[in-house]
Amino acid sequence: MDANGVSLRLAMQGNGPLVILCHGWPESWYSWRHQIPVLANAGYTAVAYDVRGYGESDKPYEIEAYTLSALSADVIGIIDALGFDQAITIGH
Repeated sequence: MDANGVSLRLAMQGNGPLVILCHGWPESWYSWRHQIPVLANAGYTAVAYDVRGYGESDKPYEIEAYTLSALSADVIGIIDALGFDQAITIGH
């Protein structure tokens, strides 16, 4: 998915309110593989993504591409691209 000027790898399942799962260092969306179906079965749209610089997401060269503002804007970009107005965000 293209969001905030980068391509982000997503895993998505379910329908309902949006839950975005953000992995920690040095992981990937795959660390959420057990939570995704549980959230989907509970009535949520569960989305786990590879944070920029990780996994199958884009890896910009410039250090400025990894500020907290840029990383936060990626989450907002996912929300917008999926057509939601808000999301529950979970990270570790």
